[in-house]
Amino acid sequence: MRLLFPYSVLLLLLMQIAPPLLAQEPPPRPISVYVNPAQGLIFGAFFQGVSGGTVTIYPDGSRSVSGSIVQANLGFPFSPAIFEVDANPGTLISIMNGPDAILTGSNGGTLSLHIGTSSTGTPFITTATPPARTLVRIGGTLTVGSPPANPAGSYSGIFSVTFIQE
Repeated sequence: MRLLFPYSVLLLLLMQIAPPLLAQEPPPRPISVYVNPAQGLIFGAFFQGVSGGTVTIYPDGSRSVSGSIVQANLGFPFSPAIFEVDANPGTLISIMNGPDAILTGSNGGTLSLHIGTSSTGTPFITTATPPARTLVRIGGTLTVGSPPANPAGSYSGIFSVTFIQE
């Protein structure tokens, strides 16, 4: 009996200084993507010249034109599309842009919209802790033809972007 006492004390000491056991991280949960209705992909106002050209909106919110397009600051905003991704921090997500979209005009004509890059790049790792969301800004390029092919007016359409949780 005398020999058991020192071993039991040693065992108790070892149990007290042992590092705590940790369980594995929670399983991944599916991501949720929300479209910010207040900020879609908006190209603002511009004038087209004889040959047309392109209008590009970048993820940082800036705009550029090419060809015979002239930017107009008539009070119409321009902005990238904003998506909000709700996911566990550290989730790896890829973005896949859909095919080019066709926008139809209020006075006839169609424009081609090519979805551009995102502010996060792809793939990206989410950093926001819920209930906060990771913001993803996506730009695009609008191809504008000549005035007879694309008469002045308001153009609208739908484009697709797929967020893939990896």
